[in-house]
Amino acid sequence: MADSAAKIQQLKALLQEAADLGSVNSVLGWDQQTYMPVEGNAARSRQSALIGRLQHERNTDPAIGHLLDELTPYAESLPYDHDDASLIRATRRAYEQNIKVPSQFMGGMYEHMGITYDLWTRARPANDFSMVRDALAKTLDLSRQLANYFPGYAHIADPLIDFSDTGMTTEKVRTIFGKLRAQLVPLVAAIAERPAIDDSFLRQHYPQADQMRLGVSIITDYGFDFGRGRQDLTHHPFMTRFSSGDVRITTRFDEYDVRDGLFSTLHETGHALYELGIDPRYDGSPLGGGTSSGVHESQSRMWENIVGRSLPFWTHYYPQIQSTFPKQLGNVPLDAFYRAINKVNPSLIRVDADEVTYNLHVMIRFNLEVELLEGTLSIDDLPEVWRARYTSDLGITPSDDKDGILQDVHWYGGIIGGQFQGYTLGNLISAQIYEAALQAHPEITREVGAGKFSTLLNWLRQNVHQHGSKFLADELIERVTGSPLQVEPLMRYLNGKFGGIYGL
Repeated sequence: MADSAAKIQQLKALLQEAADLGSVNSVLGWDQQTYMPVEGNAARSRQSALIGRLQHERNTDPAIGHLLDELTPYAESLPYDHDDASLIRATRRAYEQNIKVPSQFMGGMYEHMGITYDLWTRARPANDFSMVRDALAKTLDLSRQLANYFPGYAHIADPLIDFSDTGMTTEKVRTIFGKLRAQLVPLVAAIAERPAIDDSFLRQHYPQADQMRLGVSIITDYGFDFGRGRQDLTHHPFMTRFSSGDVRITTRFDEYDVRDGLFSTLHETGHALYELGIDPRYDGSPLGGGTSSGVHESQSRMWENIVGRSLPFWTHYYPQIQSTFPKQLGNVPLDAFYRAINKVNPSLIRVDADEVTYNLHVMIRFNLEVELLEGTLSIDDLPEVWRARYTSDLGITPSDDKDGILQDVHWYGGIIGGQFQGYTLGNLISAQIYEAALQAHPEITREVGAGKFSTLLNWLRQNVHQHGSKFLADELIERVTGSPLQVEPLMRYLNGKFGGIYGL
């Protein structure tokens, strides 16, 4: 036992070095997407590549493999959920994944991501896909190369999906999406037959500074700790974690649509609350982060939508937003505001989409990723196919590339593959977990109506957040809810909420 304890400490020391390098790269990435001068990109991409390569070398240090081999009998003697057993299991999974990919390749990929992100920040405002077309073609090539370091997959997208949602495959995602789509499409059609909801008052002038103050007030109530985090502006909102004591969120504002900045702030705060709630003992190890993109997204979508777009929530906060924007909202009744922020209306922008049509955006992107990787869709045809899918699936056609193929940053700041399925998985998981929370604490709804969130947050910390990556997503969902991932809780939520709003 003493020998195993010493080896665990050696393993943690090696993992901490790799994690620190990863945090350094996250700081560089955060700066690049917030405050860095535009001409700093070439050097920043080079710096990120160097740090990324060094981190990968640390993560593939043969000493980690030797320690894992020596510690395996010890891990097998422990209960499955013991911290040491979980650490060894998670480290083994990450190590065996990392050693398949050369460090030089990882460094080159990080450098390319930095260059491509910079091109995207210029191409989107210019509405010019050609500016980033060649870089995106290289991203596709690199993504295929990355997948091919993992032979034996059933589909080329599988290893890329597995990076962010371990255990998920192309076939599993397609099955889940098919079940969900079969129930979503009739709901969208039924709502389309109802009278349109007026949301014009949300698109008046709402000064950015006032929007920022309102958002900060709400997320402070949520439990976001500004002693361990901060909020900044960016092109595409995100959350990033440097350590258990430094978790940051970003947002963007549209001064002529108050929903954009407010709900992106609530969304990123959901991600941050997850990271801030992870047991600090896991810092610097593979356990010290969210367990999957789907579980992570469940937390952001829960705080943004299930809580933040609910009637009890706005029963409490509507007087505050009215007093912040008296000219715009002073004569607007609460019910009209509530209906407007929940208006179902097919739109071009995923992050601005309503809860009912949102998952159709995700399905379009997932299918396009798969087709690109398969080679059945070319980069040159991508803008036009994007427009055609929006026409057929949402009944609305992008008039330009800015709100079409260029709207999401993911392919321009990362790989192609495994980038989008987590958003819909997150919606499904959020509804299932929230049902479990309400079963344990029915008073949560009443407390939300009083602007109090501690019961919900503490329950999530106890049942979800504290575990970090100790359990895989499917294990965590079953532990928390008593059943595997299901489509029905989300559909119960959507049918109940929007059936009421639209009188279905």
